[in-house]
Formats: sequence, structure tokens, C-alpha cells
Amino acid sequence: MPTAMVPADPVRLELFLGRAVQDMGAAMSAPLVVLGDRLGLYRALADRGPTTPEELAAETKTAPRLVREWLNAQAAAGNVDYDAAKSRYTLNPEQAFCFADESSPAFLPGFYQLCLGATRSLDQITSAMRGSGALPWSAHEPDLFMGTERFFRPGYAAHLTNAWIPALDGVQAKLEAGARVADVGCGHGASTVLLARAFPNSRFVGYDNHGESIETARQRARAAGVAERTHFSTESAQDFPGVGYDLIACFDSFHDMGDPLGAAQHVREALAPSGTWMLVEPMAGESVNANLNPIGRLFYSVSTLLCTPNGLSQSPGRALGAQASDAEIRAIVIAAGFKRFRRATETPFNRIFEIRP
Repeated sequence: MPTAMVPADPVRLELFLGRAVQDMGAAMSAPLVVLGDRLGLYRALADRGPTTPEELAAETKTAPRLVREWLNAQAAAGNVDYDAAKSRYTLNPEQAFCFADESSPAFLPGFYQLCLGATRSLDQITSAMRGSGALPWSAHEPDLFMGTERFFRPGYAAHLTNAWIPALDGVQAKLEAGARVADVGCGHGASTVLLARAFPNSRFVGYDNHGESIETARQRARAAGVAERTHFSTESAQDFPGVGYDLIACFDSFHDMGDPLGAAQHVREALAPSGTWMLVEPMAGESVNANLNPIGRLFYSVSTLLCTPNGLSQSPGRALGAQASDAEIRAIVIAAGFKRFRRATETPFNRIFEIRP
């Protein structure tokens, strides 16, 4: 009998619908988080302490009636605390850390902005799924690019120079002394700028095939005061210029590439004989079953909308996807001519690989 005709178990159906309602609330929460971020509602709430809707609306020059609804939605989601006795709303320290402090490693609004940017391309993604599956990064709206930077930058700021670089054999000493570094797939240059600020004796180049992102990266470097030690150029991972790099890094970009083997081979050619390739990839297990968890759900979803379509849009269209296993990545790296491959360290969201000739 077809599955659709099998009578549903009432208990299991109720549990399933309960999870679906949670998902629906989460989906509707995304634009509300972006609104709170854009309008400064979270920041004002964090600064003011216990606040009424009218006080928050006056502080942020917004409509009191809508602010009341927004606050109630946030309280229902657990993003804001509500004191019924005093009819006041507040952000506790953990909520403020995640929603009001853009410098915190757990800052979340960037991801919600990324989500909205991706879903605005739903018609294009629908067409892609009915065809070849290809949809390049450049086809999306600016909110996606900005949200991606704002989502990844806090994690890089928390871990890149404090944990990831020290986990690589001998790399920190080279950077401190003065090294040549390439950041391939640099996007808006968040990782490049962080490295340049931390290691003033080294020189950095950032490459990305999205010209608008490269221009933004140049602006970020100027604002950070590292423009003299950084250079950004629109290039692909398979043919970026230069040889003899002491460190080449790919931050959450390798799995997006349509020719990961070609990129790995080019990195091998561009590295100095004693150089290191640092490959940062989303956390993933070695099988589909190992990824059937909240992290896997998140990354499979992003991969369906963004990563895999982008990979399919680039020749030869080998799309690894955001949940490529260690074994899959290792096979490509070894085929490209590298001899040493290890997971140097990790976070709940990332794997950091050290790859050497």
C-alpha cells in the first residue's frame, strides 16, 4: 500500500505535528530577528534593561504597537525575557551576547540575514532543481553576502588566531617572522583582515571569484588599517596567481567549488615546499546517518540552497556539498599530490585540516 494511504498513528502524528509547529515558529522568527537587528531593538533593549514596548519604541523611533508584537514574539521564542508582574521586557546576559553584541563569537543575526538572502532566490533555486541544479553565488542578493560575513566573522575572530593557527605545526612562528599568505575564497575578507591584524610582519592576498565581494574586502581592509599589507583580486581557486606561499587558507569555501581537485592541485603548485594548506570546513561525520542531527540539518539545508548549486554552476560541476566527509576530502587532497593530511583541531561547527606536500 502506498505510504500516503497507510493510516497515521495518532500518537506519532501528534509528535510530528508538534515538531512541525516548532519549525514554523522558527521560520517566522527569521525576519523578526533581522528586523530587531536592523532597527536596533536588541541593542537598545540590552542598554536600557527592563523596558516597556512604548519606551523601547521611543528609544528606537519605531511604532509602539508593532514593537509590542515583536517583543511578545521574541519572548515566546525565548529570545527576550518577560516580567508579567511589571509588564517589562529585558535581555538577559546570554540573550544579549547572542543578539546585541556583534563582536561576540555567538552573534546570531548574521545567520538570519543569510537565510533571508537565500530564500529570496527561491524561484531561481526551484528552476535550478528542475534543471541542472546550477545556481552561482553571484545570482543571489546582497543580504546573502553580508549575512555570510556577519555569521562567520565572529567565529573566526574567536578561534582563528587563538586556536586554529596554533594547532598547525610551525605556522604561527612563520607568520610572526613574516610569511606570504593566500586566502582563497576569501569573500568579504573577514579571515584575511583578522590574520593581517594579528601578524603585522606577514603579507596577505585574498582571492575570490565574486567581484563585488572582493571590492567589499578592500573596503574592510582599509577600515581595519591593514590595506598596505593586504591585496585582493578577483581570481578562481584553480588559477590564482603566485607561487611560494608559506600558508594557503580556504575558509568554508572548498566544498562550494565546482572543481575541488583542480583547486587542490593548484594549491599544491602554489605552496612553498615547506608550506601549509589550512582547510576549514563545516563539521560533518563520515556518513549520512552520522549527520542526522541539528548541525547536519543546518548544513544540509544551507548546502541545498547555496553550496551545492554553486558547485554545480562551475565546470566540471563536482559539488562536494557542505557535509563532505573527512574521507572524501582526504581522497581529493591525496589525488592532488599532497602527502600529509590531518584534522588539526575542531569546533562544534568546523573542522580544521592541516595539509602538507
